[in-house]
Amino acid sequence: MSDLEAAATPVQPFRVLPAVLPETEPFWRGGAENELRFWRCDHCGYLIHPPSPRCPRCLSKDLTVSAVSGRAEVFAFTVNHQLWYPTLDPPYVVAIVVLEEQDDLRLTTNIVGCDVDDVFIGMPVEVCFERYGDVWLPFFAPVASSGEPTVAEGASGGRSATRSAPE
Repeated sequence: MSDLEAAATPVQPFRVLPAVLPETEPFWRGGAENELRFWRCDHCGYLIHPPSPRCPRCLSKDLTVSAVSGRAEVFAFTVNHQLWYPTLDPPYVVAIVVLEEQDDLRLTTNIVGCDVDDVFIGMPVEVCFERYGDVWLPFFAPVASSGEPTVAEGASGGRSATRSAPE
């Protein structure tokens, strides 16, 4: 890579990355196939997050990894104005989103692809992924009024549904 190409490549913001364990691997690596994945109880259909060896509803051990739609609604949010990490420039939105498949299936994430002042409670959003090594972090971007996702600009400024870190 030339110096000019290196200078034009956006630097990914620093992120604290999770330990990828057998029970969390489907969630952290599902973005490779552009899928948001959770464990689902085979007995009652309950989606489990964070992962657990048993269904918290019916206590069944019969669990299967299942992809969800990736559509959600902003449940709560805050705008961070503090510089906590180099290259993770404020302001940015930290939000809790509720997945459409289940009222209590919630994720803490960042809202990307819009101005921080445009985020609101109840805002329809859709998952987009950003790759960090062997982990795909799920972020959420606004959905256009037509129901189609907007062109999401991810946390590091790139434009695509799923991105890889520069080599």
